[in-house]
Amino acid sequence: MELYNGNSMFFRNQKPKQLTFEDRLASLKQFGFATHNEAGGHSRVTRNGCATVVADLGGGKVGMGKPGVLLGNEIAMLVNRGYQMFLRTPSGKEAPALATHLKALHAFEEDLREALGLVSLYNVALGTTSDDHLYDRVEQRDNGPHHQPWEK
Repeated sequence: MELYNGNSMFFRNQKPKQLTFEDRLASLKQFGFATHNEAGGHSRVTRNGCATVVADLGGGKVGMGKPGVLLGNEIAMLVNRGYQMFLRTPSGKEAPALATHLKALHAFEEDLREALGLVSLYNVALGTTSDDHLYDRVEQRDNGPHHQPWEK
């Protein structure tokens, strides 16, 4: 056993290295991700037709946007219509989501969270999730009060 001599001890806690945003982006290449810098400290991360935007939150923390499938140059989000999942871009383009899209999107999100050192939530780890649920196909149902048939 080595005695304390001012430089080392038997039990010595190593200080964890604080990773920067650039360090985290550089590590993504090992997992097969491609990164493209955008304005405002954001970067687009892509792999196998899926993409998301990650942001530098400062202090080595990373924020991750909702992952989606690339349709053209836009990131399409999942919309659940009950009978089918669809992909919708911010400009309004829609396409049916195939099983290959859902599998690729799920793998993309899980691998990206692991590569960035982010927490993987249980409900997200079970499978793909969608923000929009349009089960009953009633258009503009959630957009405030509507004219009733008996009102003139």
